[in-house]
Formats: sequence, structure tokens, C-alpha cells
Amino acid sequence: MTSIARGGAAEPSYRRGIALVLLAGVCWSTMGLGIRLMEQATAWQILFYRSVALTAFLLAVIALRNGGDIAGPFRKAGLSAVLGGLALVAAFSGGVIAITQTTVANAMFLFAAAPFLAALLGYLILREPVRRATLIATVFAVLGIALMVIDALSFGRLLGNLTALISALGFALFTVALRWGQNTDMLPAIVYGGLFTILFAGGVCLATGQGVAVPWRDAGLAAAMGVFQLGAGLALYTAGSKSVPAAELALLAMLEVLLGPLWVWLLLGEEAGFYTLLGGAVLLAALAGNALTGLRSRPLPPTH
Repeated sequence: MTSIARGGAAEPSYRRGIALVLLAGVCWSTMGLGIRLMEQATAWQILFYRSVALTAFLLAVIALRNGGDIAGPFRKAGLSAVLGGLALVAAFSGGVIAITQTTVANAMFLFAAAPFLAALLGYLILREPVRRATLIATVFAVLGIALMVIDALSFGRLLGNLTALISALGFALFTVALRWGQNTDMLPAIVYGGLFTILFAGGVCLATGQGVAVPWRDAGLAAAMGVFQLGAGLALYTAGSKSVPAAELALLAMLEVLLGPLWVWLLLGEEAGFYTLLGGAVLLAALAGNALTGLRSRPLPPTH
């Protein structure tokens, strides 16, 4: 592992980075549980309140990191952050809707397709080279997704699977937007994503007659998801990714996918079908194989 190979002085920083990224995965993995605990709030209402809390939290983080200067980081982030924020509307919306329409296991496993979609889009849009190992892993990832779609057809959860893939595509586009702008500070882009999602989700709530009035418990739970599940997870990931190679980040991010279904199974008894588990295992094996082979090559700077 490259950070350890640099010498003993780098080892504490590397270990700290690993711990922070793992903690980020724990935070992110609670999304399914938080949504399942809602009493009345719809997917769009959850998105609205979660995005309000996320945006306020990240603005406070940016202000603290930059001595009260909020405008400066946004000017530096440029157009790529705006485009990345637009992509996050699909990522955020698809993620919440998917969990309301299918099992948490289905949704989480399909979210794991994002790195492969990012590699494909990076090649098509930015002409970034794709390693042979990534191409092979992508074939297995597609096989895993196909198995989960079979399960979805059996249980009438196709909409949930499709929106989970839309979420993965949104995160992949977000990654490509940051790479295009050579912008590794993702916080301004995510603030844009939060602001755009507030407008979009709020507009849907008003247009469909749902409104934004929900029980205080649901609003508080959605806000807590914005601060702790998304906001704190992103802050931890940003700090940890500075000392952990990108290929290892993809491997560590699997913790979110593994823990998400575990929480709802342990606490709420939600189970997944055979093909979902089989397809998820194939997809995670592809992700692990791609990350492990990536450790042999020069690590790229973190982009998400």
C-alpha cells in the first residue's frame, strides 16, 4: 500500500484516512434505515427536508474551513461544480425514490454500479483510458445487474431498480464533471446539488399537491439524514481521501453497500431475494476486483 511504503511518518495519516473513509461509509449506509423509519413523508418531501439540512450543514463547513469566506470556494469551483450539482439532483432523487420502491439491498447493490458508469463516461466524454481489468469487471457488473433485474421483475420492483440505476448514473456524471473541471473539492458542487434538489423536490411537492407539510418526526428525521447520513459522511470522506489512494477508496466504499441492507435486516426484518443477493455478490466482486487491481497502478487523485 503506497501510503505505508512511503515510510513510518505517513502511516498514522494513512490509518487515520482509512478510519475516516470507513466512518463515512457507516454514515452513508443509514439512508435505507432512515427512509424506512418515516411515518408519512413521501420521497419528494424527504428529499426536500434532507437537502435543506445538507445545504445548511455544508455551507457551515465551508465557512469554517475558509475563515468565513463562502463565496471564494464557489468561484474557484467554477462551471464543473454547477454541472456536478445538476447531476446530483438525479443521484439524490433516484436514490431516495429507489429505496421507497424496492428493497434496500436491491438499491444499495445497484448504487455500486456508479464507478463502472463513471469509467465508461470518462472514456466517452473525457477520453480517459480504461484499464483492461476495469473492462472485465464491467462485464461482471452488468451480469450482476441483470440478475437483480430478474428479481425485480418477479416482485414488481422494476421502478425501484431503474431509479437506483439513475442514481448511480447521476453520481457517475457528478464524478466526470469534477474530473472535467479538475476540481477535487466536491463540497461546493454538493451544495449546488442540495440547492437544485430543494428547488426540484419542492416544485414537485407543490405541483402534485403533496405540499411540504409533514409530521415533525419525519421532518426531523429527514433533516438528521441531511446532516449525519449525507453531510457528515461527505465531510469525513473528504478528509480521509486526502491520504488514501483512489483505488482503495473504491474498495472501502463497499462498506456502505454491505451495511445498508444489514441495518434494515437486523432492525426491521427486511430481506432480499435470492437473485438480488447473487447479483449483488457478483457486482461487489467486480468492484473489489477492479479496486484491488487498481492498487498496482499509480493511484489517481480522489474525485468523489
